[in-house]
Amino acid sequence: MFSLTSRTSAAISVAILCATAAFAAPAPVVLEERSVTALSSGDLASLAPFTQFARAAYCSTSKLQNWQCGDACNANSDFQVTLVGGDGNAVQIFFVGFSPSQNSVIVAHEGTDPTKFLSVLTDANILMDPLDTGLFPGVSSSVQVHDGFRNQQALTAPTILKEVKRLMALKNTNNVVVVGHSLGGALAELDALFFVLNLPSSANVKAVTYGTPRVGNPAFAQLIDAKVPNFRRINNELDIIPIVPGRFLGFQHPHGEVHIISPNNAVSCPGDDDATDPECQIQSVPNIFEGSILDHLGPYQGISIGTIFCT
Repeated sequence: MFSLTSRTSAAISVAILCATAAFAAPAPVVLEERSVTALSSGDLASLAPFTQFARAAYCSTSKLQNWQCGDACNANSDFQVTLVGGDGNAVQIFFVGFSPSQNSVIVAHEGTDPTKFLSVLTDANILMDPLDTGLFPGVSSSVQVHDGFRNQQALTAPTILKEVKRLMALKNTNNVVVVGHSLGGALAELDALFFVLNLPSSANVKAVTYGTPRVGNPAFAQLIDAKVPNFRRINNELDIIPIVPGRFLGFQHPHGEVHIISPNNAVSCPGDDDATDPECQIQSVPNIFEGSILDHLGPYQGISIGTIFCT
């Protein structure tokens, strides 16, 4: 019988993720010519509030309840937090509130804290299963997602949905933005689809995620493409997490990739899991040996994300 230290847990988490990428199948042949689009300085600046919300999700619930989490909270000082939950272990920390400057209800999820073992287990479970039609009505069983991500999202989905509906009515807004980094990005991706299927058709659902692993199979990616057109998944330089779990396991990213190549230099990549454009993630990081786990923390245009950056 033995116990796992936080360092050992972190090592296991990275090792499992790396193993799924190390033996990835060769990229499929794509016949059509596609090109990337450079993001303007204005486009990059517009992402900063959402990056700070994703950063804030790593802060303790006691700090979030009063919106006193240092720089991350100060960057969105007008935000009105109304619901905070999770423990960072069995349930990832999350918060819900209203941003007057964005005229939007904001939902944010914490990413993986490797010092919390149950979070590591969530990442380690790479089996895929259909979505629960009780939460995702009308979705075919052919749509399958990472089992650990699916189960984690289900723990908070009804509670968060109730608060989102309440705030939309109270603040007279149709705008909902869901954000997250790493595991939190995977939960945000699932939440975005969940909201589209469970909110009135007038709702405008937007998702902004950072360093997100692959969440589901091609059918899931196609469903996100169809249901959540306002979706951006931002990858930083040589981060290895966006290339796992491997495509050889049946996983595929949806559309919306923004790849930060270097500070103040980012491109919007076409298609799902682009495999041809050299400036996009899958070509920049063809395998985990050519990537950097440190880039997973950022900086995303000067903003680093993770527990140690909650100041």
